[in-house]
Amino acid sequence: MKIDHPLEGKRIAITRPERQARELITRLNTLGAVAIATPTIAIAPLADYTPIDAAITRLADYDWIIATSANGVQALFERLTALHVSDAALDGRKIGAIGPATAQAFAECGITPDFIPGAYVAEGILEEIGDVSGQHILLPRADIAREVLAAGLRERGAQVDEIAAYRTVPGEGIAHLARLLRDQALDAITFTSSSTVRYLIEGLEGQGFSSTEARDLLQSVDIICIGPITAGTASDAGLRVAAVAHEYTSDGLVAALIRHFGGTIG
Repeated sequence: MKIDHPLEGKRIAITRPERQARELITRLNTLGAVAIATPTIAIAPLADYTPIDAAITRLADYDWIIATSANGVQALFERLTALHVSDAALDGRKIGAIGPATAQAFAECGITPDFIPGAYVAEGILEEIGDVSGQHILLPRADIAREVLAAGLRERGAQVDEIAAYRTVPGEGIAHLARLLRDQALDAITFTSSSTVRYLIEGLEGQGFSSTEARDLLQSVDIICIGPITAGTASDAGLRVAAVAHEYTSDGLVAALIRHFGGTIG
């Protein structure tokens, strides 16, 4: 193994949405891996934009806007554009981002978040955001997002509008991933969200595997997760989690792969 190619020859499936997977795939390939795009989820528009559009028309009512994914940020700004609402409508609102990727999505739209927790999970936001009693908070999120953040903020006295800004649907890579698993052609699968895990399990069953067969197939590869929430979902589904990123980011995921396969970067 070359010191600058610590993942030499490792065949690694990337299950995140295709657009978001490109940078990770490029990074892994430069480290010697054979990174394969097998998106198990995709981001889709809403069937009905009425709730999120209504929230956008009353942005002045909110004290906070907190996004828990880059997709949520992108969806929010797409609706601002569609409604011909200026980005200036966000002025005076405190902006929260769950982690660096979400913060970067805000930055690309010309917004610098006021708050990023040290731990890039909903629980981190709850622990670090401070007093939100009486505050009005907008959470633009996926249609299947966890309820932890909204519930926790309400327990702290906030008024929370948790509104779907986009849909998460099965991705087009599931059939390809099923073939790779059947052929034992993978060393690892990376999961970057609970939905990437759930849709893969459901997708394998849709490919004709029983739930037991699907889980047995997945035992033959190393499961590498971006963080503890995703790892918990994988474990609950009966999967063997081989490694979890220490930092819940793409860089953290790459570092977890390198640690797991025993490589180093010079």
